[in-house]
Amino acid sequence: MTETDRQPVGTARLLLVATLLWLTGLYLRVPILVAPALAPFIADDLALSQALTGALTALPVLMLAVGAMPGSLLISRLGPRHTLALALFLAAAGSAARALAPDVGLLLLTTAVMGLGVAMMQPALPALLPRWLEPRHLALGSAVYMNGMLMGEFVGAGLTLPLMMPQLDNSWRLTLLAWSVPALVIVALLYLPIRQRRGPVERPAWIPDWRNPLTLKLGLLLGASGSLFFGVNAYLGSLLEQRGELARLDSALFFFNIAQVAASLVMLAMARHWVGRRKPVVVSAAVSLVAVAGMILTSGWPSIALAVLMSFSAGIMLILLVALPPLLAGDGDAGRLAAGNFTVGYTLSFALPMLGGLLADLAGDIRLALAVLLGYGLLVLPVAMSLDLRRPE
Repeated sequence: MTETDRQPVGTARLLLVATLLWLTGLYLRVPILVAPALAPFIADDLALSQALTGALTALPVLMLAVGAMPGSLLISRLGPRHTLALALFLAAAGSAARALAPDVGLLLLTTAVMGLGVAMMQPALPALLPRWLEPRHLALGSAVYMNGMLMGEFVGAGLTLPLMMPQLDNSWRLTLLAWSVPALVIVALLYLPIRQRRGPVERPAWIPDWRNPLTLKLGLLLGASGSLFFGVNAYLGSLLEQRGELARLDSALFFFNIAQVAASLVMLAMARHWVGRRKPVVVSAAVSLVAVAGMILTSGWPSIALAVLMSFSAGIMLILLVALPPLLAGDGDAGRLAAGNFTVGYTLSFALPMLGGLLADLAGDIRLALAVLLGYGLLVLPVAMSLDLRRPE
């Protein structure tokens, strides 16, 4: 079966594609989000400093920006399905290799390899959607794999300690291996005989078109969504500790992360109506910023509730933005548009929380870290208002 074969999208085929997209989406986050849960055990075993412990989570986020361009290059050379399979294998191999690392140097190296694999998966999925799905199903396909990704955040962060470790002799090494092996099964499943719609006749370009306003605009908005989520996730504990409310941290983190899953479920129902429209992007961005401002100005459960609202609205915004490249770009350009978006977006998602943390350390007030994220979001809100989401002829 060739990439030029065509067949109608039957229910069984659509269900198979949706299952593969969801499972692949799961591994966009599981390898990254198991690290914070296992970090105390890894730190004790390998005598890591606080900075090195934080790098186990921060380094993969940085790699999400660094690896987007290599992913786009591979898509132009190998095609999106082969690129996705190779990237998923790399992510699984890097994640499993962390379990065998005898020292901090190899641990960070294997963590970087894992992050590189996940980074290359991200542009491959938007590039694959037009090959596997009819245009009327593109928004739903994006919502499905993003639901898998956000579920992966919850699974990796929420189920590792209570479910996985007790079954594996409380070994962080065995736990990393156990989370990594299923990804290899998904690699094999990606080669099930799914006929693909016609791809580009010529080899597509891979370097992002920086003259396309959407490349930078969507990247800036992804940076707002990502920095809010990663930043608040990182500093919520410090904020509660500063207010003498640290006992509420477990509940706060649970609801904060499950809110993203709720957002993805809402988008499964509303993707057809919201994706490709400017107003939902503006509203979700504005709600996120109002919620962060409320977090800074309130305390107690109201502040936690606003953090959960921010997580929910930022999750909606993320899915709305990630779904746009396959909808707005041609079959050959979706991958490079997504790669440009992710390069800009995840660079900001890494840099802004770091900048906020440095300023908060200097001022001795963790609320300043949140104020940095809020300030950036306010600066780019007009970008959302100026989006032109009409697909060019």
